[in-house]
Amino acid sequence: MTNINFPFGFDTRGHTRTATASDHVRDLVEQVLFTAPGERVNRPQFGTGLLRLVFEPNSEALAAATRAQVEGALQQWLSDVIHLEGVHVRADETLLEVTVQYVVRQTQERRVERVRRPGAA
Repeated sequence: MTNINFPFGFDTRGHTRTATASDHVRDLVEQVLFTAPGERVNRPQFGTGLLRLVFEPNSEALAAATRAQVEGALQQWLSDVIHLEGVHVRADETLLEVTVQYVVRQTQERRVERVRRPGAA
């Protein structure tokens, strides 16, 4: 099966870029994390909306809410592709860091993805 790379693009031959199975799963996780609910017409609940956090004040409450939101979205949309082992959110004065640990169900490969953003403090 051919996996289309995310974000969509073309290779040097002008063909649609493809991704390995492992990279495709990482791309799926990124899509869930960075898609805002309501952004997809046929799936209005899809995504977490992490990008709107740029406008929120950084705090422990934000970190807890973010963790719950990310866990719920990944379990809802990718539970057939990954086994979610944990979501860790760290809030410092000027940084919000989200770490997602999961196992790819098809290959049993353990992966860790980290997303960071400067806080609005």
